[in-house]
Order: sequence, then structure tokens, then C-alpha cells
Amino acid sequence: MASIFDVVLYVLIFLSVYVQVFFFVTFLENRKKIIIRNGKTKLKFYPAVTIAVPCWNEENTVEKTVRSLLNLNYPKDKIKILLLDDGSSDNTFKVIKRFEKYPNIKIFHKENGGKYTALNLALQNTETDFFGGLDADSFADSESLVRIMSYFEKDPEVMAVAPSVIVSGPKSIIRNAQKAEYNMGVYLKKMLGFLGAINVTPGPLTIFRKKVFDDLGYYRHGYNTEDMEIAYRMQKNNYKIEHCNDAFVHTNTPGTVRKLFRQRLRWIYGFINNTIDYKNVLFRKKYGNFALFTLPMGVISIASVSYLFGRIIYNLVHFLYLKIVQLKVIGFNFSVRSFNFDPFFVNTQFFIFLIIFIYLLVIFSIILGRKMTEGKWNLSLDMLYFFPVFGLIAPFWLLKAVYNTILQRKPAWR
Repeated sequence: MASIFDVVLYVLIFLSVYVQVFFFVTFLENRKKIIIRNGKTKLKFYPAVTIAVPCWNEENTVEKTVRSLLNLNYPKDKIKILLLDDGSSDNTFKVIKRFEKYPNIKIFHKENGGKYTALNLALQNTETDFFGGLDADSFADSESLVRIMSYFEKDPEVMAVAPSVIVSGPKSIIRNAQKAEYNMGVYLKKMLGFLGAINVTPGPLTIFRKKVFDDLGYYRHGYNTEDMEIAYRMQKNNYKIEHCNDAFVHTNTPGTVRKLFRQRLRWIYGFINNTIDYKNVLFRKKYGNFALFTLPMGVISIASVSYLFGRIIYNLVHFLYLKIVQLKVIGFNFSVRSFNFDPFFVNTQFFIFLIIFIYLLVIFSIILGRKMTEGKWNLSLDMLYFFPVFGLIAPFWLLKAVYNTILQRKPAWR
């Protein structure tokens, strides 16, 4: 008879399979709607757009960020750029001052108050009908804005459009692992867009109708994940969010395990606590797939990883304990035995096949995401890096985020 622990394991594995299959079925139903444009995109009408670049100690990247905006394939007189130094302690302000001669650029300097306060200052100085931000460590592709704006042109009900964020110039194992993850993220974000269930409007060049902030209020702290909190608020008020899969924004990602850990700790902590704040939308049909799928999916993912990691640690400790007992009883006995493979001893329990099935669907997600970003179907080394890097490290930031939430410890920004 199965123990309660086995039952929990089977339930979590089933739910994990369900999530992956749900994404796959969504893809099959909507694959013909996924458009990847080549060359220059044209609009019938070019609305004026304000793009804010909040900066905090970004002296090494902000110039490239601003130049990527100046190189956008969009009428120059229709783009208003606001550069906001949020109390940097390095030379960020000196760098952005170099752009003060441009007629469509305004520069602001304020005391450090967090990214959301810089964005709110930009909103207070926005006179256009469309507003977006671009993180100062990210670089917009020249076609990104015009492709995003085509979604607003096509559907007046669309209130925000998120781009595809991809890794800029990965040259290490950690960054290449993230490249595979970000490629998968492009696929998943597009599927969530089809479902009307996007839960993050990322800082790199998500564009909003200004009406969103006029109706719902400005950005909030959101546990240092203001881009997640505003998406939750929009979903609660049934504001439509789309994903433009062929609008690419390149971003610098953490290059060390320590920096990656701190970034993901902040993200997961933000997800947990924003979900707690918006817990009244969970499983309520009127909030659509955001409430019925996205949020439960995130909670299930955290619970599954935490439980499976706990089981692995428990089994490892139990194994070591038995070996220590064996060593005390019979002493050290070293012998070399020849290895003969016998399929009879292969574990054929059903849940093993389910786990393999989950991994195959994850690989499919990465491959499809790569097709959407690079136009390539083949496997890459990024996938080989992805599984060990995230398999070994992710459980720790998930558990740490849960621990911080319980003890109400706020993680640092960097």
C-alpha cells in the first residue's frame, strides 16, 4: 500500500505533466497564429510613445541601451525618451548627460527610491498615449517597437504588449544555461498570451496604453517586482496583455552563480508575495486562465520542486546512514565487481516514464523557443548546460524564497 509521501509524489508529478501537456495542446491549437516577421515592419499610423530608462549604477551599459532606442525603426519625432538616474553612486548620470543635446530626450536625476519610483516619475512627465520602459542593461532590436505597436493597431482592446527577452552575448556556462531558459520563456510567454494569462510585463520594453496607469494607478513596489505586480493588477481588472514573439530585446544576465541566485530569489519571492496579495483571484472563473492556470501552475511548480528536493535529500541522508551502520557492523570491504547490464533491474515504475515525458516536453519547449528566436530547430549545447545548472541551483532559491516569505525577510535587489 502506497504511503502518504508516495501519494503526494504521484499527485505532484501528475500536475507537472498536466501543465506541460496543457502548454503543448495550446501550441497545437494556435501554432498557425505564431508569426515571425523578417525585414522592416510598417504601420498605417505611428502613435507617439514615451520610453523611460530607469538607471541605477549602470554606467557600463546605459549608453548602449539609449543608442538602441535611437536606432529604432520608428519615426524619431514619435519617440520620447526619458532617462532617469535613480541616485546612482557611479558615473551613470555623467553618461546619460551626454544625450541631453537630443531634442527627444529628457534627463532626470533623483534620490534613490527604487526602480518603481523612477518609472512613476517618468509617468508624471508622459504626455503620449503609450508608455513603456527599457531596463538600462537591455538593448532593443531595431524592429522591436514597431512590431509591438502593430498589436495595438490590430486590436484596440490590447492594453499592454510584452516583447521576447533573450540573452545578450552569452559566453559562459551560466549565461548559456540562461539562454536556453530564456528561449523556453519566449515559447511559454506566447502560450500564456494565447490563454490571456500573462503574469509579468517585463521591464525590457513592455509597452502600455497610458490609460492603464490613468485607470489603475502608477507602479507599486511589488516586492521589487513592479513589472509583475502591474500585470497582476491588470489581470484582476480584465485588461488584455499580449506577447509579441518577434519583438526582440537583448538583456545582460547574471554571469555568476551568486548573482543568478540573488536575481532569482528576488523573482520567486516577488511571485510568492504578489500571489499572496492577490490570493482572492485564485480559482475564480471571472479572472480567466490567469486565476485558473498561471497562478496555480506557479504554486505547483514551487511545491513540486521543494518536495522533490526534500525527498532527494532525505533519501541521500538515509542512504549514507545505512552505509555508516554497515561500515560499523562489517567494517570496510572494498571489492571490484564486473558490471553486466541486465534490463530486469531497470526501474520501470510508471512515474519514471512520466518524469522522462516531462523532460521531453521541456526540451521541446526550449527547441521551439529557439526556433522562435533564432530560426533554428536543432539541439544546442545550451540545453546541456540548462538542466544541471538549474537542476542543482533552482531548488535552493525556491526554498530560500519560501523561507524569506515565512520570516518576512526581503531579498536585496542585487
